[in-house]
Amino acid sequence: MKTILAVLIFAMAICASAEEAKLKDKLEALKANSNSSTNTEIATFAGGCFWCMEAVFEQMPGVKKVTSGYTGGRTANPTYSQVCEHTTGHAEAIQIEFDPAKTSYDDLLDIFWQAHDPTQLNRQGGDVGDSYRSEIFYHGAEQKKAAEASKEKLAKSGKYKSPIVTLIEPAPVFYPAENYHQNYYDLNKNNNPYCQMVIRPKLHKLGLKE
Repeated sequence: MKTILAVLIFAMAICASAEEAKLKDKLEALKANSNSSTNTEIATFAGGCFWCMEAVFEQMPGVKKVTSGYTGGRTANPTYSQVCEHTTGHAEAIQIEFDPAKTSYDDLLDIFWQAHDPTQLNRQGGDVGDSYRSEIFYHGAEQKKAAEASKEKLAKSGKYKSPIVTLIEPAPVFYPAENYHQNYYDLNKNNNPYCQMVIRPKLHKLGLKE
């Protein structure tokens, strides 16, 4: 039994390493693409704590700006404390302004799936509640089609035994979070244990700057 368990653990480690290698190759390919344009598009994702998601997507080639905020709820201009009480219906989310000549929406979706666990609807690790849900907020029919196709592809890949529960909904009003939430990891990585124990390992796993 121990031998079988050891083999299974070894196989899982190989699969995880292969996935990380693929992601690193994709990021390197994107960095090598020097084409740029003055046109930008918007993507909005929720995948747990917005500090984590912001730290990941800020390093993506072609991403011009990442804003942490709240969306998908009932309360106008919600505060962080209100959202944390899970009474507003909002998700912690990030809004990404990106250059489609340097990185595509499909590229962003690929990173989104790997930056969180899409089989957990209302939790990511120790963060529990509907504000930490997994959701894609699409801007237009093309993004909706791409998100649905990407989700279906992931579901059929066999990467996860559990179903992909990520919601896909039209993007409602996005409310930027308080200033101290913006660029949070870079400003707090050396003094906040959450940054050191949760965000830094995620960045390491994705092959990003810690």
